[in-house]
Amino acid sequence: MNWLKPSNLDHFVSSTSIPLPTDQKEERAPRWATYVAALIGVLAIVVMIILNREPSEEPAPPAAKPEDLSRYLPFDGEKAYQHLVDVCKFGPRVSGSQAMKLQQDYIRKYLTDAGAQVQFQSWDIRHPETGQPVTLSNIFGRFHPERTERILLACHYDTRPYADEDPDNPRAPFVGANDGASGVGLLLELARHINAVDTKYGVDVVFLDAEEFIFDRERDPFFVGSTYLAEKYRSADINFRYKWGILVDMVGDKDLQIYQERNSISWRDTRPLVLDVWRVAKKLNIPEFVSRPRHTVNDDHVPLHDIGGIPIIDIIDFDYPSPGYGPKYWHTTKDVPENCSADSLAKVGKVILTWLQELE
Repeated sequence: MNWLKPSNLDHFVSSTSIPLPTDQKEERAPRWATYVAALIGVLAIVVMIILNREPSEEPAPPAAKPEDLSRYLPFDGEKAYQHLVDVCKFGPRVSGSQAMKLQQDYIRKYLTDAGAQVQFQSWDIRHPETGQPVTLSNIFGRFHPERTERILLACHYDTRPYADEDPDNPRAPFVGANDGASGVGLLLELARHINAVDTKYGVDVVFLDAEEFIFDRERDPFFVGSTYLAEKYRSADINFRYKWGILVDMVGDKDLQIYQERNSISWRDTRPLVLDVWRVAKKLNIPEFVSRPRHTVNDDHVPLHDIGGIPIIDIIDFDYPSPGYGPKYWHTTKDVPENCSADSLAKVGKVILTWLQELE
């Protein structure tokens, strides 16, 4: 129906409007009146069509639809939080203590139920205060152990012997709900899903001992468990390598704000991993992952990277409960489950699980 377009209609009208001699005007009036009436009718129809047309010749493109995220496995923050609560019920989980042994049994059973091959990497050290032998253990939950290209997901699972930052009682014991148990809860819930992840990588979920086995800051070494793992990984005759690693620590804060840890974003080999994880958080609309650095944190990822050569990053909310002035719960008796959040654990867990599912 191109002839209804205004440009074609203009051409049609001009080509059929023939001027008449003056002397014939009266005689031919009735016939021309018919022509004019017909032409006016056509014009009226065309004008109505034009006025009722959309302003654009082409239909507007459909609005962009949000990405369908239903294909991703669900992460249950309530289950992760329940693990946090359960291990805190054991009490302070200082390396070598009875509470630590109870936690080790708890982790072993859950990893086994999740389908992991469970291995303890154990060795003895001397107690910094008594000189007595203390058995330490890094716990591995290995999924698809036959795969030689692997992912390392880690946390520490011990607590500091004393609440050394507590303003009222720095020698008090504390349960370490965020600083210790939050990583345990998150990785145990994550382990529940790993066998269902469609990936070519094997995954090792590792619980690191003695990150906090510190009685005297000037004397006692930090990161004993991760240092031991890093040294063994570097020197042992093994048939696998870690493609990437993620350490989680203090991820249960109710006021969750996870900035990019400065070591992780500055190391050349780990910067792409930081950017990729924060990309996933943006895709999932989780603004608690803040795309700028804030703290330089000495944590278990440092020996794993510097000694072991593992490209590993630290996901940590070091401002507990919040940045700036105000009360601090880190290494105090206020680090209790009531100051942690299932919602925060869900957000961090969902980011890591989605990142794992997207790995190529």
